[in-house]
Amino acid sequence: MPLLIDIFLCRTDNFGYLVHDVASGRTAAIDAPDAKAIKEAAARRGWRLTDVLITHHHTDHVEGIPALKREYGVRVVGPKAEQQKILGLDVLVSASDTVSLGETDFIVIETPGHTLGHIVYYDPAGRHLFSADALFSLGVGRMFEGKPGPMWDGLEELRALPDDTLVYPGHEYTAANAAFALSVDPRNPALNIRAGEVKRQVESGRFTIPVTLGMEKATNPFLRADQPVLARAMGLPSDAPPAQVFAALRKAKDEFKA
Repeated sequence: MPLLIDIFLCRTDNFGYLVHDVASGRTAAIDAPDAKAIKEAAARRGWRLTDVLITHHHTDHVEGIPALKREYGVRVVGPKAEQQKILGLDVLVSASDTVSLGETDFIVIETPGHTLGHIVYYDPAGRHLFSADALFSLGVGRMFEGKPGPMWDGLEELRALPDDTLVYPGHEYTAANAAFALSVDPRNPALNIRAGEVKRQVESGRFTIPVTLGMEKATNPFLRADQPVLARAMGLPSDAPPAQVFAALRKAKDEFKA
């Protein structure tokens, strides 16, 4: 039976997601950025919220937990490594754990960097990846807590997933990410095509996600930190360690002004 996914905006630029397991009728929110928006989305679909799957402790991903627990009595799943920073967790998970939502199983993948305990949820049967702030379309989250090496390792694990995996990130940052990506990888044909597509999507009021992981592998500079062209763009030797290139890319993005 399929997994149905509803996408909506929360707060300023957070994506909200409801995932609905058709066979069981169970519905989960991926993160809890805004309880009101989540409740409205559930009502619009006629789904009853049963679960919340949390990726990391930042306020714009957990603020709605108390209200959703009061309203629905939801089960809240979240990263074991951040249990002291997230109130209301009922189930603690870490790398390779499985979270079941009816007949849908999500694999937990640890992606430290944006926060030390950041996790993502991957549905291998349906090929859906809820990557929160670890991986955006054409970008990655700021490295607030982690180090370049472990963050690159986590991204490599995501990059190893099948090309037809659909990526659902935590924020609508794609247009800004495209501007930076073009500044460091301007001769990448796939990137130029994707940037044009993003411009048209934004201008017509459409979301820029989901996007296939295959497209991200071809266009996202942070997933290509082991490519000589990106090392040279950062003023590094062609054979520089990928984690060093990744760190340089992240620093350049932090300082980038379109």
